[in-house]
Amino acid sequence: MTQKTQIEQLLRQGTADARDTGVQATAAAKRVSERAAANGLADISYAPIDSPFGTLHAATTKRGLVRVAFPEESIESVLEALARGLSPRIVEAPASLEPIKRELDEYFAGRRRTFEIPLDWSLIGPFGRRVLHTTAEIPYGGYLSYAEVASEAGSPRGSRAAGNALGANPIPIVIPCHRVLRTGGAIGGYGGGLDRKRYLLELEGVLTPQP
Repeated sequence: MTQKTQIEQLLRQGTADARDTGVQATAAAKRVSERAAANGLADISYAPIDSPFGTLHAATTKRGLVRVAFPEESIESVLEALARGLSPRIVEAPASLEPIKRELDEYFAGRRRTFEIPLDWSLIGPFGRRVLHTTAEIPYGGYLSYAEVASEAGSPRGSRAAGNALGANPIPIVIPCHRVLRTGGAIGGYGGGLDRKRYLLELEGVLTPQP
């Protein structure tokens, strides 16, 4: 049986479920999505995840976590970019995201210092990958400067380029680009906003919480 036939069968079953039980179409669609993910028919699964600063959206592939989007990012735009860059076979499947949800919950509660989930680096270019691999090795409670990250990534004079790569990090928090500060300790920039960067650095003990 082809994958197309399997998906069509799942869709027909979802329609039958909606007709037989009278549930809303959105509930039936959710069940179909979860079945497609469980049967390996989706290339990308995504789900909302609660955080101290609003609802994040995370997406995974068969390789691992590929995207974490902040609350102000349009989920439609995020999914469109994933469809263009990776695959249009995307489903909402919260069960598939349970491992990352659990690890993020533990991190925000102060009970986790390292993430263990696998990562998919497909959305990151060669230089960005070097920069973010370096960033991923910064330990909890530590930090590096932009210049140090650039040097470690093989471009000692590339602080600005390193900053751009950090700002484009598609997997923030888990790849801890918030742990990169300006030379001298100034907080610098952050794709998720300076308030969130400060929150994360305070959570990890790098900065003293403000009154």
